Amino acid sequence: MAARMAAYGEEWESEYPRGLKWTKQRKSVYRVLKEAAEPLNASRIYHLAEKSAGGEEYALSTVYRILTAFEEKGLVERNVCLEDGSVVYTLTRDGHTHYAVCLGCRRRIPMQSCPFAHIHLEKETEGFIVTGHRLELYGYCRECGRKMDGLED
Repeated sequence: MAARMAAYGEEWESEYPRGLKWTKQRKSVYRVLKEAAEPLNASRIYHLAEKSAGGEEYALSTVYRILTAFEEKGLVERNVCLEDGSVVYTLTRDGHTHYAVCLGCRRRIPMQSCPFAHIHLEKETEGFIVTGHRLELYGYCRECGRKMDGLED
């Protein structure tokens, strides 16, 4: 049993916020989010968590409850795609990431830098102090753009 518990990410236990019970299911969802290269929807998180749990079954509703608890503690960010209303989750990390979202294949491409990094809006917004922001750009990736232009190989 101890070996199985280590597989659920005890190496990240120090990062886990206080006030939440550190269950196997939560460890598994946390691990999936920690290892994800892009934002994931709850269904994808569910399938990856169940797969990594070595045959242990999960309920999708449990994953939603875990994600809600993580969001309340500031552990995850929940983003809604304006185009289709889909929801994706990312683990909150130092700094932040913006994405270009392809309307064709739905791929989310991380931007390497923040276009707002050096903007100070306090003077323009009558003293409004910006504490955070989110930005998603919508368009078509190279492959989908080529398909639209009839330039497929």
